[in-house]
Formats: sequence, C-alpha cells, structure tokens
Amino acid sequence: MIDPRFYELLGPLKVRALAQGADIGGDADQIVSSVAPADRAGHGDLCYFEGKGAASLDAAPAACIVSSAQAHLVPRAGALILADKPRSAFARIAPKLVRARGFAIGGPAIHPSAQIEEGVRLGPGVVIGADAHIGAGAEIGPNAVVGPGVAIGRRTRVGAGASLAFCLVGDDVSILAGAIIGEQGFGVAGDAAGPVDVPHLGRVIIQDRVTIGANSTIDRGVFDDTLIGEDAKIDNLCHVAHNCAIGRGVLIAAFAGISGSTTVGDGVTMGGRVGVADHRTIGQGATVAGGAAVFQDVPPGEVWSGYPAKPLRKWLRESAWLSRKAAGKRNE
Repeated sequence: MIDPRFYELLGPLKVRALAQGADIGGDADQIVSSVAPADRAGHGDLCYFEGKGAASLDAAPAACIVSSAQAHLVPRAGALILADKPRSAFARIAPKLVRARGFAIGGPAIHPSAQIEEGVRLGPGVVIGADAHIGAGAEIGPNAVVGPGVAIGRRTRVGAGASLAFCLVGDDVSILAGAIIGEQGFGVAGDAAGPVDVPHLGRVIIQDRVTIGANSTIDRGVFDDTLIGEDAKIDNLCHVAHNCAIGRGVLIAAFAGISGSTTVGDGVTMGGRVGVADHRTIGQGATVAGGAAVFQDVPPGEVWSGYPAKPLRKWLRESAWLSRKAAGKRNE
C-alpha cells in the first residue's frame, strides 16, 4: 500500500513506543510496521478512525487511533491508541513509521542508480534522484527536478524548473515550465497543541498524452493516488488537490482550482477560474462555465454556471430577474 519507490518504512515498532504518553487499550506490545486507511488496514498497520454514526470498522489493524467515545466501534484492532483528535494524533505518530525518500545532501545531481534510456535529452542543471526512470526520447528542461523513484514515459517533455516527485508519468506527456507535481496537499489537522500537517503518503498518476500547464500544481494523495486521465489538458496556473480523479479528455482552463477527493468525469470542460469544493463529482461530458463556484455535484452532460454554480438555464433566468428588478428600482 505504501509505495517503496517513494517512501521508506522505519519500523517495526511496538505500539507503546509509537504512543508514548497516550492511553492504550489492548496489547501495547502489538507490532506495527506500516500505515493504512482505516477501511483497508490489516496485520501490521496503524490507522485512525473517525467514524460517523454507529458504523463499526470491519478491518483488523494492528493498532488504531480512536477517541474513547468511539473505541467500541473498532472491535478487531490489536491495540487502541486513545486520542480526542484521532487525525491529529495520526499526523504526529505516522512519521515514526514512514518517511518520504529524498535527496542525499552533497550527492551527485544525477544519481548513479537512475535509469536513463536512449535518446533522453537533459538540460543544464537537471537533478534526478535515486531509482528514477526516464523513458526513451524524453526531454527534461533546464533546472528541472525529478525525485527519487519517479518514472517518466517515452517522449515526455518536462519544462524548465518543473518539479516531479512521488509520481508516475506516461508516454507523450507535456509538463510545462514551473509545474509542480506530487507535492503534499493542504491536509491540516488541529488539536490543543496547534495545527499539524497530515502526512500525504500516496502518489500522482499521469496517464498518456496529458498536458500540464506552466506553474500548475498537482498534489499527491493521502493514501491513494491523484489521477490525471489520458488526453486531459490542464492550462497554466491550475491546481488539482490530493486524491482527485480527473477523467480522460478533460479540459481545464487557467486559474481553475479543484479541491481534494473530487471526481471529474471523462470529457468534462471547465472554463477559467472555476472553483470546485471538495468531495464533489462532475459528471461525464458536463461543462462548467468560467468563474463558476461548484458546491454541488454536477450531473453528466449538463452546463452549469454562476456563483454558486447551478444549471445554466436557471442561472440565466435568475440573472435576468435580478436585472429587471434592479432596473425597476432605478426607474422608481
């Protein structure tokens, strides 16, 4: 579940070593070696649980961070780490088990373990990390950075100053200058000690023939992948947050922002400055007009516009009504 191309496992550790100072239920000597989302955690995994309602967790993790009030909803965990804010506690504990691979201080610009296929062109100042793989005919622009374990497909072009980490990139992809792929998303949890960044331990998957515009950013997932489907075209200065799934042939114009865990269906078109709230679904073939703010799911094939976004005909009727009312007021 944790991709070893991008992350190092630091364990195994006993629960008592992970949760020093915390209340522990069950077997404090339970061995933990990795982390996982609650619904898929198993032997050797640490997870956190913030279930809503009375639904219990079916999985059987080695250890689970959970509040005292919900401890009974995690009956199969080997050990419980009790915390008022499970997500915050997980954010503080997980770095003891998993660490992102990075660049060695003072190491070579191009690591000797990197695999660079025939016909690859590297600009001046390129940095390539350990175990990276660059496909035949690819071009990496000046001062671009390719992180450890990153795989870049054949004939893919990476622009000057771009940064790629924690990602797998397909063939014939264009990543323009200054794009940032695979950085940590804006996942923040808070407790009495203050806000803490939640570790993002997933990847970014960019399929074939995708274009990523200049200075656009695509965040890696928390546990799962952020996905950009085949033939998607993303303009300059756009942002795709963690755990999003962007479908095939999607067109996204400049300054668009798509919040975390949003699904965008195949063939969707988004105008400039569109904003989409988290955990939304934009149905296949839908169109979202420029400047729209999407707070609801958009059904397949529909055209939505406005702030907040709504079906185009409804938005036009409401705009016309407001215009008439405003004109009437001026004439009184």
